[in-house]
Amino acid sequence: MSNRGKLWSVVACGLVLAQAVASLLLPRSFALIAISDIAQCILLLFGTLALFSNVFATQGRARLFWALMSLGLAFWFSYQMLWTYFEVYQRTDVPNPFVGDVVLFLHIVPMMAALALQPDVQQDQDQRRTRLGSLDFALLLVWWLFLYVYAVIPWQYAHTSATVYEHNLNIVYLTEKTVFLAGLAALWARSSNGWKTIYAHLFGAGITYALSSYVANWGIEHGVYFSGSLYDVPLAASMAWITGIGMLALHLSPKEQIAQKSRGHGVWVARLGMIAIFSLPLFAAWSLFDTAPARVRIFRLVTTLGCMMVMGAMVFLKQHMLDRELLRLLRSSEQSFEDLRRLQAQLVQSEKLASLGQLVGGAAHELNNPLTAMLGYSDLLTSTQLNGEQRALADKIGVQVRRTKSLVSSLLSFAKQAPVQKTLIDINVIARTALKMCEPQLTAQSIEVQTTLDPELPPVQGDSNQLLQVCLHIINNAVQAMQQEGGRISVTTARNDGHVLLEFSDNGRERWNQNAFSILSTPRDP
Repeated sequence: MSNRGKLWSVVACGLVLAQAVASLLLPRSFALIAISDIAQCILLLFGTLALFSNVFATQGRARLFWALMSLGLAFWFSYQMLWTYFEVYQRTDVPNPFVGDVVLFLHIVPMMAALALQPDVQQDQDQRRTRLGSLDFALLLVWWLFLYVYAVIPWQYAHTSATVYEHNLNIVYLTEKTVFLAGLAALWARSSNGWKTIYAHLFGAGITYALSSYVANWGIEHGVYFSGSLYDVPLAASMAWITGIGMLALHLSPKEQIAQKSRGHGVWVARLGMIAIFSLPLFAAWSLFDTAPARVRIFRLVTTLGCMMVMGAMVFLKQHMLDRELLRLLRSSEQSFEDLRRLQAQLVQSEKLASLGQLVGGAAHELNNPLTAMLGYSDLLTSTQLNGEQRALADKIGVQVRRTKSLVSSLLSFAKQAPVQKTLIDINVIARTALKMCEPQLTAQSIEVQTTLDPELPPVQGDSNQLLQVCLHIINNAVQAMQQEGGRISVTTARNDGHVLLEFSDNGRERWNQNAFSILSTPRDP
């Protein structure tokens, strides 16, 4: 704990000690009342500031938790200031019924909301769930306010009765404190580390305050209580305890812990909100059949109907938000279903391609054997004594067989998903080979070939068979574009900014068509 925290704690303990000494040594007098009221005001002020200092040292739901706790203590401090105003400044007894009692009742309400935040648990940051949870909390808070107005206010304004007013106030206030302490006990039981220590101290201060209030009320009923008496010493101790809690929280800096999935906290809060709404008709029925004065019964009935309208509007808003959430989930489900269908189609297509690869592999193996025999016979035929025309035809047979064998090898590579073997090749040789292989087709179509090949091209990395297939495919497209009308094909190679450019162009179908691709050049001597 810091030096400032220690100083605040020492001052708070000193005020409690002064309260105890004054209660023991001083008789019932104005001086005793003044010391007691002023000491309690200072203690509550210290407690409010101590809790509020944690707002700047935390973030997220922890910051909101400390803000609500300090707000509740500020209400308590305001009530004590009103009490001090009457007893010290006016030197009169606090009126009974007292309009400021509602402030004392309200000071626990924001504290209960703070506990509902569960700052010790790491929760889902979904904004939609946060808004729905906030509405559930608001329903419960409105119900608590309704309970006070229903049980206490009628005996203050509709039909004044100090005895019934004080009795009902004590019952409602005790119920509120009991629920608050039960929530603290639950959080204390399942929390850990720093938050467990904080909840334990809050529970200790709360139970001390609750018991001291109960004992003080007993003293009031038996006519032995007065301000500054020993009944107020435990009350002052609980106030000082809160100052220590604020300073301790600054020192511990507690962190969130991972929530267990089985808790279902949000579901229970929503159920409690629904129970609160369903309890309103019971209060209305009580108002009709109660034996209280007519003005009290009418006041309670009007209050219940008004609360029904307010809470009904909140339920309508929550249902609207739930409808929007359901529509969003429906659209998300439809999108997920469409994605699943597309994925299924892709898987089916992948299976087809895999089957096709197996089929192609098997066919390629079957074709490879006769092609090897044909290649051998063509080489054997070339080695015999032939005239010029026969030798040229035999060479063409060998070239076509080797081309077909390369295509079969490519099919086998595709079926096996084997990586392509790249070598240094001359792109001019690829272009000439493609033109030579298509020469019969070009001659038959009366197509003129014009070549502009750069003799200084550097070699490039690539697969000669695949590049040859690309060139043949482009030439075939050009031949089809000319459609028996003849024409001209231009083949150009050049260097362009570190790349080797191979360009095909033709004058088929009214306009010049152009196809080109470039390959990164590789120096011969890297």
